[in-house]
Amino acid sequence: MSSLQMIEAAAERLNSHARRTPLLSSPFLDEIAGRQVLVKPECLQHTGSFKFRGAWSAVSALDQDSRQRGVIAFSSGNHAQGVAMAAAKHGVAAVIVMPSDAPQLKIDNTRALGAEVVLYDRASESREEIGAALAAERGLTLIKPYDEPQVIAGQGTTGLEIAQQAAELGVTEADVLICCGGGGLTSGIALAFEGHAPGLRPRPCEPEGFDDVKRSLLSGGIERNNRTSGNICDAILTPAPGQITFPILKRLCGPGLSVSEDEAMQAMSLAFNRLKIVLEPGGAVALASALFRRDEIEGDAVIAVASGGNVDPDVFRTALERHP
Repeated sequence: MSSLQMIEAAAERLNSHARRTPLLSSPFLDEIAGRQVLVKPECLQHTGSFKFRGAWSAVSALDQDSRQRGVIAFSSGNHAQGVAMAAAKHGVAAVIVMPSDAPQLKIDNTRALGAEVVLYDRASESREEIGAALAAERGLTLIKPYDEPQVIAGQGTTGLEIAQQAAELGVTEADVLICCGGGGLTSGIALAFEGHAPGLRPRPCEPEGFDDVKRSLLSGGIERNNRTSGNICDAILTPAPGQITFPILKRLCGPGLSVSEDEAMQAMSLAFNRLKIVLEPGGAVALASALFRRDEIEGDAVIAVASGGNVDPDVFRTALERHP
C-alpha cells in the first residue's frame, strides 16, 4: 500500500525531473466562486499532465532486470504519455494500450515519445485483459494508471507541493478539489495532506453521469459507471474507483462533486482567459466545481487541481467559441 513515506521517497526521485508547478489565482475567478480560488496547473507538468509524476515514480523504482524487459501501460492518453516519457528517459522500452477514440493528439504524442501504441475498442474490449496478455507474452512490467502503489506515491507529490505552497500563502484550511478518474491523484494527495496539511480536505470531482467515486463515497462501497465512453472528459472516464485507491478515498476525502460537460468547457475558457493556461475537459472539472458548485464548498478559500492540458484543437476552439 502507498504511504506518506513512499510519497516522500518518490519526491526525492522526482527532484529535478518533475516541474514544481505554481499556485495561480485571478480576482475574476474569485468573484465567480465567491471565495479565493487557487489553481494548481499540472497542465504545465511534463507531457501536459500530473501523470508524469506517477510514471517517473514507478519506472524509477524498477529493478534493472525489469527495466531491461520493458514496461506496459493502458491509458486514454495522459498516463500513456507519462509512462512513454519516463521510460524513454530511463532507456526502457514501453508498450501503451490506448482506446481508439482517445484524442488523436494523445495517440500521436505517445508514439512520438518512442512508445509502441496498441489501440483497442473501449466499448467492447478490456484494456486490462489486453495489457495483462501482452505483459505475460513479452515479460513486460505492467504500470497501472491508478491502482499501483508507486504511481499513487508519485501523484502524491502534487499534494506535498500544495501543502507547502498553500501554507506559504496563509491557507491552512480549505477544500482541495481534484479531477478524479480511478483515484490515483486524489488518493495520493489525500495521503500527503494527512501527513503534512490535515486542514486541507481533498474532494474528488467528476463529470456528471460518470461520477462513480462520488456515488461510492455516498454508499460506502465501490459503485460502477454504466458506460465508460460518451463524454468529452475522456481523461477521467473509468469504470469504477480502484481497489487500492477507494479505501484511501473513503477514509480521507470529503464528498464528491460533479459538473456538466458545458461547465467543464466554460472552465476551460475561463482558465485560458484569466490564467492563460490550456486545460482539457477532464482536467477542468475541478476548476468547474470550484466556480459552479460554490454552495457545496466550505471555507474562504478553495484549491483546484487543473490536472491536464492535452486537448485536441477543435475541442479547445469549441470551448472558447461557446464561452467567449
